[in-house]
Amino acid sequence: MGDPTPLPARAARPASDTDATGTTRRGGERIDQVVGRHAAALSAQLQEHRSRLFPPTARKELRRFTSGEVADLLGVKDAYLRKLHLDGRGPDPEVRTGGRRYYTASDIRALRVMLEDGTRAPGSYLPGRRRHADGTEDHCQVICVINFKGGSAKTTTSAHLAQKMALDGYRVLAVDLDPQASLSALHGYQPEFDLLDGGTLYDAIRYDDPVPIRDVIRPTYFDGLDLIPGNLDLMDFEHDTPAAIVRRDENPFFTRIAAALAQVEGDYDAVIIDCPPQLGFISMAALSAATAVLVTIHPQMLDVMSMCQFLLMTSNLLGVVAEAGGNMEYDWLRYLVTRYEPGDGPQNQMVGFMRSIFGDHVLNNTVLKSTAISDAGITKQTLYEVERTQFTRSTYERARESLDAVNAEIEGLVQAAWGRKVPS
Repeated sequence: MGDPTPLPARAARPASDTDATGTTRRGGERIDQVVGRHAAALSAQLQEHRSRLFPPTARKELRRFTSGEVADLLGVKDAYLRKLHLDGRGPDPEVRTGGRRYYTASDIRALRVMLEDGTRAPGSYLPGRRRHADGTEDHCQVICVINFKGGSAKTTTSAHLAQKMALDGYRVLAVDLDPQASLSALHGYQPEFDLLDGGTLYDAIRYDDPVPIRDVIRPTYFDGLDLIPGNLDLMDFEHDTPAAIVRRDENPFFTRIAAALAQVEGDYDAVIIDCPPQLGFISMAALSAATAVLVTIHPQMLDVMSMCQFLLMTSNLLGVVAEAGGNMEYDWLRYLVTRYEPGDGPQNQMVGFMRSIFGDHVLNNTVLKSTAISDAGITKQTLYEVERTQFTRSTYERARESLDAVNAEIEGLVQAAWGRKVPS
């Protein structure tokens, strides 16, 4: 036999050297430098994108709503709104070509106040908290939207819920607890440019010299909706808390969000908290402050398996918090199926599987997967912000009906928590 065919020479590895700290590194740029350069380039492009959409001297503004949309929101006839306008009652809408009437979000709230003043059924137009004859008042609903599996539409759900509740007449505070700050970006804030000196909830819950929570609340372009934005500062709470536990801080980590929110509880009907995709100290503090929990879930096997681990970990950790004195009593807990495709057989099986296990804890309505929702996100908008003319009518209406049904079901849970009869 002849000599075997020689194997090709293995490529030589880059020469290594030793840096000033004595650490051996291969030739080429350090990974932290590469990542840093990529982050800077991406941040600059995102800022340029934002500047094109919203010039630096402009603030993000909400579109005007047609009289038909306003009539649907108020539960009245379009003809009744026209009569109010002709009679000189209520705000003056913008009248466009063909006599079409358009209202701002503040106009909608003004109409709600006027109509509520003349109704015999309190809460018909302003459905928020009420003070009762015995001096008690409905408690503020603090809703945590949570899951630690990416892609479950947690932020999309939080944004649409907060905005729809504001349009429906509730006073809403949205809190971005995710260091990735996607909820903030949807509302016009780019953390690395707009929050250079802090301004997140971390400032109000930190152990060293916390600020009043009012100092970090910002108004949005949605009438009735305020925001506490997020950024990477929120990670500091994860780093600070172990030391606080060791020194037995008199205000434990799981009480700090509840204590901060108590400062403004009277200003809002509902607080919507977009939690980070991990179960750290800040998430547990949010769950301790919550009166309700909404778990978003994409109906795929891997996502459901991940949620199983999430639930096991949540149960164990919150059990420890409860034994330490944390409040673990909730008005309601629900699972929301998101990015749902009704024609997908395996997804239908997973939805049926979850309903068989969790029963009524799974919301009846689902958020459908839709290009309308994802396309709106490209311009940092929700489906309540975009003009329906930007989409195929059926695509927009299908997605909008899905979101409206989910949010109406959640609002029904809020009303039930206040002891009110939920319309069938």
